Amino acid sequence: MLRNLIALCMAVMSALSLSASAQPYPNKPVKMVVPFGAGSATDTVARQVSQLLTEALGQQFIVDNKPGANGAIGAEFVARSAPDGYTLIMSTNTPHAANVSLMKKINYDPVKDFAPIARVANIPFVLVMNNDIPAKSLNELIELVRKQPGKYSYASGSSGSIISGAALASGTKIDLLHVPYKSIPPGLTDVIGGQVSMIFADLVTGLPQIKAGKVRALAVTSADASPMLPGVPPMASAVKGFELVAWFALFAPANTPADIVRKLNSEVVKALTRQDMRDKLAAVGLSVQTSTPEQMAAFQKTEITKWAAMVKDAGIQPE
Repeated sequence: MLRNLIALCMAVMSALSLSASAQPYPNKPVKMVVPFGAGSATDTVARQVSQLLTEALGQQFIVDNKPGANGAIGAEFVARSAPDGYTLIMSTNTPHAANVSLMKKINYDPVKDFAPIARVANIPFVLVMNNDIPAKSLNELIELVRKQPGKYSYASGSSGSIISGAALASGTKIDLLHVPYKSIPPGLTDVIGGQVSMIFADLVTGLPQIKAGKVRALAVTSADASPMLPGVPPMASAVKGFELVAWFALFAPANTPADIVRKLNSEVVKALTRQDMRDKLAAVGLSVQTSTPEQMAAFQKTEITKWAAMVKDAGIQPE
């Protein structure tokens, strides 16, 4: 009788499991990891996309910030998660391209451990500095630092800000102290407070503080001047040929079922082609970029090579 009861319980549990697995994806909340802090550009993008996916698929897509180690902590967490579509990562060029060159060791493979879903957006950076520093232009800043080598510092919170700062120092032969942060917002806060001299901040994070007059903008990292910051020159005016634009993309753990990846890709692309969504992102400096999973995979491999060259050209030694 006991054996029959155990067998019946096992049969019921098996049936319930099969019933749950047979339900269309998603049938429970989905975690979207952000490998940088709240208020960062990645966090902003993730919250926009998670809201759209929640509306489209009828389940909550919950943003979970896991900052630290240039995004490696969040990336490793997702790489080790179950490949069932219920843990995703809104990542950037930092964890998924630049870290292999910036860091001596990372505990994940940015290609083998992930299934690309879709590109989402691009964004340039802007060099902002503390208002008490007298330089009013990029050339004035360079001359000021040359006269007082070692006095001025730059904060960083991502590969884009690390490489841009190092490129400015090496490309103009000035001495700047590098002060790393877990993400850009706390670094920018310390620039406003005067604990650090300057930072290359993404437009999402930097624009509100520039408009509020809390920091001064001196250069953008895009090849051309940004329409969001008229009168602010590209950094290429001081560092010949320099151009840096960061990107955002959605990934799942490797071996996530192809039908789930396709479903998520379809919904993300559909959402990003809406004009209201494009306008909302453009208003904070983001340019929408979409792709198939295959296109994203090919793009990522070329970006790993590209960012490796940028790290080398900027004279950065892996840490």
